[in-house]
Order: sequence, then C-alpha cells, then structure tokens
Amino acid sequence: MHFTGKRRTVVLIFAGSLIFSAAVLGTALGLSLATNHNTRNMDELIASRPAIPSQILDINGELITEFFSDEKRDIIPITSLPENQIYALLTREDAPFFQHTGVSVGGFIRAVANNILYVITNKGYFSGFSTLTMQVAGARHADRTDISVSRKLKEIWWAYQLERRYTKQEILEQYLNSVYFGHNTYGVEAASQFFFGHSAVDNSPAEAVMLVIQLAGSGLYSPIIQPEAARARQREILDQMVAAGHVSTDDADRSYEAYWSNYDWSRSATDSPYFDRLANDKAPYFSEYIRTQIDQYLFGQQDIYRDGYVIHTTLNLDFQREADKQVSQGLTLWNRTYRNDRDSKTGYASAELVETIDLLSLVFDLPEIRVAGAKDRREAKEYLENQFTPIMDVLAMTFGLNDLKSLTNISYDKAKFHAQMNNVETALITLDNSTGYILAMIGGSEFNRNNQFNRAMDANVMPGSAFKPLYYSAAISSGQFTPATLINDSPYVFTSPDGTPYIPGNYAGRWSGKVLLRDALARSLNIPALKVLEAIGFDAAIDRSAQLLGITDPQQIGQTFDRVYPLGLGTLSIPPIRLARAYATIANRGLAVEPIAIRYIEDRDGNIIVNPERDLREEQERRDRQILSPQAAYIMTSMLQSTVSSGTLAYARRTVDGFDGMPMAGKTGTTQNWTDAWTMGFSPYYTTAMWIGFDKRGNSLGRFQTGATSTGPVWARYMKNIHEELPRIPFPRPENGIVEVDVDRRTGMLPEKDTPEEFLRREVFIAGTEPRSTSNLARFENERTEEQVIKIAVDSSLTNLNDDNSTSAAFTRDLFDELGLDPLFLDNTGGTGRDSNSGGTGSASSILD
Repeated sequence: MHFTGKRRTVVLIFAGSLIFSAAVLGTALGLSLATNHNTRNMDELIASRPAIPSQILDINGELITEFFSDEKRDIIPITSLPENQIYALLTREDAPFFQHTGVSVGGFIRAVANNILYVITNKGYFSGFSTLTMQVAGARHADRTDISVSRKLKEIWWAYQLERRYTKQEILEQYLNSVYFGHNTYGVEAASQFFFGHSAVDNSPAEAVMLVIQLAGSGLYSPIIQPEAARARQREILDQMVAAGHVSTDDADRSYEAYWSNYDWSRSATDSPYFDRLANDKAPYFSEYIRTQIDQYLFGQQDIYRDGYVIHTTLNLDFQREADKQVSQGLTLWNRTYRNDRDSKTGYASAELVETIDLLSLVFDLPEIRVAGAKDRREAKEYLENQFTPIMDVLAMTFGLNDLKSLTNISYDKAKFHAQMNNVETALITLDNSTGYILAMIGGSEFNRNNQFNRAMDANVMPGSAFKPLYYSAAISSGQFTPATLINDSPYVFTSPDGTPYIPGNYAGRWSGKVLLRDALARSLNIPALKVLEAIGFDAAIDRSAQLLGITDPQQIGQTFDRVYPLGLGTLSIPPIRLARAYATIANRGLAVEPIAIRYIEDRDGNIIVNPERDLREEQERRDRQILSPQAAYIMTSMLQSTVSSGTLAYARRTVDGFDGMPMAGKTGTTQNWTDAWTMGFSPYYTTAMWIGFDKRGNSLGRFQTGATSTGPVWARYMKNIHEELPRIPFPRPENGIVEVDVDRRTGMLPEKDTPEEFLRREVFIAGTEPRSTSNLARFENERTEEQVIKIAVDSSLTNLNDDNSTSAAFTRDLFDELGLDPLFLDNTGGTGRDSNSGGTGSASSILD
C-alpha cells in the first residue's frame, strides 16, 4: 500500500514534468516564431520611417539650423586594428567574449542580483547583461530603446543565431564598424579620426580606451564635453587592462601621459553634418552648445541626426542678428585699434633701433634677429597661411596626398596659434532677467575650422573691476555700508591673510580723496573697493560672490577665489556666462537666475519627450533662491545706474545719445596691462555680458582699449536696439524697506539747512541704515568763504587806503564799514598803508588769519 502511494507520486511528478517541458518548449517555439514575425514587422516599420534631420527653433519658432541625417562612418578590417583596441573593448564591454556563445551566464546572474538589490533596497545600480553579440543582434533585430523582457529575449535569440553564423572576429568587426561613439561618429575609424586626428590603426592604449568609454553614451566621458570625467574613467580602464595582462604598466602610463600632455583643452565638437549646415546656421555657437546639451536627454539609439526631433530653444534670433551686427562692427574697430597701437610701438623700434640690431646681427652672426627683409618674410608667411595652404589642402584631399596633407595641417596649426596671439576674440551672452533664457550668444570672432571654442560658456577669463559689484552687494547687505558711506581714496597698504602686503593704485595713477561709495563704484576706484573688502572680510565676500556666480562645490570655490586682496580687483578666472548670471540675479530682485537654453524637445510625431524648463522650474520651487534681499538688490541696481549716468559707462551712453528713457545699470572692467575688457549691464528686462581679449594670455589690447572705450559703446548700441520696441518701465522697487533721504554729497551725512543746492543728493537706503548725523560742512564752508573774502579785500586795498581822494580808497572804506571793521586799525601796525612789510612787525593779512 505504501509502495503504491509512492509509485503514484512518481507518476504524478513525471507527468507534471512532461507537461511543464511541453509548455516550456511550446512557449520557446512560440517566442521564436513571434520573434521572427515581430522582427520582420519592425524592419518594415523602420523602413517606413526614413531618417530626417532634427530642427533647432528659436523662441518664436524660427528655424536656427538643422542637424542633418548623414553619418560619419568609415569601415576598417578587424585585422588592421591594434590589439590594444580589441582588448580595451573587451575589458570595458565583454571580458568573457571569446568564452560564451552569445550570452554570458555569469553576466546574467550578476545583472539579476544587482537589479533585485536595487529594486528592494534602492541601493547599487540597475544593470543589463548584454554581450557584444547581443548588442549587435539588438541593433539589427530589436528596438533597443524598448526596456522590456520581450526585447531582451529577442536579443538572446538572435545572439545565438549570430554566433552560429559568424566567427568571433566577424562579430567584433561588425560591432566596431557600426557602434556609435558620440559626436555623430559611427565606427571606430571615424571616431579615431574625429577624436585624435589619425587612423584607428595607430591608436595607443590610452586612445583605444578613450574610444571605448564613449560607449557609455550621453557624452558622460567625452573628452570634449567632460574632460575630467573622461580622464578618470580612462585611467580606471587602463588599470583594468594592466591587471588583466593586456598591456604593460609602462605602456599604459606612457600613453596616458602622452595623451593628456598633448590634449587641446580649447577644442569643441565637430563633424561632417555640422560643416554641411554651417553656411546656413544662424547662430553656430549656440547650435553647438545645444548639441552638447542634447546628449544629456537622449539615450540608447535615439539619434538627433536621424530621428527628426524638434528642439525648442530660448534663443531670440532678432537679438542674435543684432548682436552679430554690432559685434562684427566692434571687432573691426578693436582689431584696427590693437594693430595701430602695436605698430606704433614696433614703428618706433624700427625707426630707432633697426641699424643697431642689424649691426649686431652681422657682427655676432645672428641672422634670426636681422630686421632687414623682415617685412617681406612676414608678407610671404601671410600668403602661405591664407592663400597657398587652403589650395594645397584641397589638392591633398582630392588626390590622397598624405604627406602634403600633413604639411597643410602643420600650416593650419601655425595659423591658429598666430590668430590666438594676434586676433581679438570676443564673447557676448544675453539673459532674460526673470526666466534665465539665453537670448543671444556669441562665442568668438568667427565660427570656422580653427575657431570653435565657445568663450561665452567655457572661457575662464579675468573680469577685472566688473567683479566688484558682487562683493559690494555683500557690503550693502551687511548694513556696514550704504551708497553714502564716505571712504578715503588715497595710497594704502593692504595685508592679505597670508601676510602678503599689497599696494594697489587707481587707473591713470590718480587719487580722489574722500568719496562716497556710490561714486567710488561708478568711477571704479580701487582703494575704496578694497577697503570695502577689508571691512566685510574674505568669508562674506567669497560666499556672496560664489552664490551669485552659481559656484556651489567647496573645492571649486577654493580653486576659484584666492584669499588675497588682488581678488577684489577681479583676478579670478570665470566664464562670461557666470558673470552674466550674477548681474541678472541682482536685476531679478536678488533671486538666483539659472541660465537655460532648451525649453522642450518633441519627437517627429509632436510628442514632448523632454521638458528641461519644466524640470528647472519645479526644482526652483523646491529651494530658496533668494541670494540677496530685494532691498539690497535695489540699492545695488541704483548704484550701478550711476555708472551709466556719470561713471565709466557715461561715455558709452553718450555715443548712442542715451537709451530713450529705458533705465540701464552696469559696470566696466579692464584687467592688468589691458589684457581683457568687459562691459556688464542690465535693464529691467535683460542682462548682457560682453568681453574682448586674446585666447593666449600675455598679449595686450593696448592702452586705448578699456571696458569704457571698447566694449562699452558696442554694448550700448546693442542694448539700445534690442529694447527699441519695449515699454519703458523702471527697475522694480520693493514695496517696503527702502527710504530716500537728502544727504550732503561731500560727507554723506544729513545736510544743514543752508547747504547749497549743488551739494545736495537724494539718496536711497535700506530702511534703518540712513544717516542720523548732520553735516556741519556747510557752516564751515560759509565761515571759511567769509574769511577769504575779507582777506582778499584787505590785501587788494592796502596800497590805496591812505589816498583820501582816490576812488579805491572810498570803495575800501565803504567795504570795511560793511564788514564792521575800523580802517584805522592799520595805524596800530606801525605801517604806512602802502607797504605791509615796511616798518612794523604785523600786517592786515596776519591779523585776519
């Protein structure tokens, strides 16, 4: 009986197993048939949706440019690639590639464990287990944007089919020639040419690793977009290759050092579709910036060059065209002024020193310093770089003359270096004060083969005095200073926290004596500015400046702000976009402004797939954006208006005959040796930053080019024109917390009732910081004036006083009577009245003193 029950159990288990096996086999067969059917349907679907370019639209829906659907792809045999390229790929993507048959069981188990841990504990990360073969299969037979079990089953099925049909080398070759490496490059050869300028055949271990880490997508490790992240990840993979025995430690270290010692930090992304659209791009620097930003939002096989996205941006093409026009005219003037200044110096040297230099050249056999013939050599060099080299470059590419191509590349590099040293570069960025919209952007003098670096977003340049308002705002917020605070502008020695003494001067070496804070800022006086910094301290100044600039990382703050007094004169290095953000925040009543370029992205069917602006607004709602109070922001705006009305921007205002009733506030900046010139300014609507200088430090714009005289007039014309159709409104004033008081402009104190009108100023204060004391300067001035009148009258009348019949004597006696003086007091001095120095020991003037 017991045996019978046991046999029945075995039979049931066997029958159940058969049923389960049949179900599994049936499911597998059904899946395989469905996979084939769905794959055919997917191929048909893809074929019916051709690749179309993505469009970049401005804020009004006007087309800026299109990202075309060409692909940069070059095929290279697997046998031509260096081993380090293969090993780098396997180390990063699929170490057991040569052991599995399409699917890695170990990778599958590891992925399942990671994902279960992530779902249950929200720790770790969500991971996949795709092998190289599965990635090839997925690219050909599945929609890799579909994150689902069914898609993964299709990849597994086709991976096994590929492994049965192709060799491992063929699968690797297929993968390396088709995979996307970022920046619109497909395949290892095109990517190598783009990133390194040479064939993948010649890739070093460091270069091979740099390519494979691009497979992470989204520009995460792009050496162009994220060089520091790329550098760290590259080192990590190289170390893994060393540990696996694929490369020696020496080879890895040498290639790593060589890569970064020769790295071009100013480079920007380029590709063939870009150059195809360049001629029609209405804002190339902005478009390039947009393309780098899109990588953050599109994933997997989403492709801006083929999928027909519509990117709605913040740019205003009307503003952009006006910016292009004004900056183009400015560049002509800036370069001419620079060259005239340079030539005047070299002209003097030529006139005074040519014979001496040539004599030294002959006597000491130094032909390289000889001046004779230098002009001819310079003209020949310019012809080679500007005329001959482009012709040779075309011939080299047409006929495949690699040696000639190498020579033209060398010539291009020299031309690029020469331009960096001698061509004035520029940047302009306009922000909407309330939304942070980037409305106009110019990143350089001209966007071309050798000039793609976006200085508006990425150039770290010194702001000079344009930096002062950032920590002035901290002084106003502290209550220690008001626009009427009196400061002495005279020589002064400052001692930095490290004990370093600093003795600054003013522009042109002039001193102003006692000045009010408003006037000190408007006239950009250095000593008062540093006394403000000394009074509030480095902590307060750096904290406020970092907040306004949007720098939050403590390490970056430490690297940006040196705790020495030259910091107060703008010796830090920052991109123009950050300074624009700071000024826009002041204009925005002290609320932090976050620059934004992409509003939202639609797919080809009109569905919004990404909405960066909505995400930004939601984030802003969750945090405190108030950097300085509305009252402090209003005071700072008022003070910066004085720069335009009577300070360093007054000349720029006059060149455009005023702003037609639109209030403007701003500040200029000029760095040591006229290296950089800035104009920063804003209206109630918009903020614009403008900079000029050189890419290579050490050159000078010339003593005639300051922020007031060079960028100032261009900024003024641009700002006046973009505001032409806008209603005239005042800067927003807080409903409370602001008081207006008349002050004596000579002291900053309350005036006496007899103070002349010319010395009165209506000043604004944060409530509670207005002056309480009355100035007695008016009374002192009146008494001094009376004494001076008496003294002058007495001195001028001494010679005529004894002539009773003279008109002068009669006038003098009448004057003395009016002043209440007895003319006979002169007799007591022992003098004759004709010569104050004859006889006695005193004089009328000494008595009056």
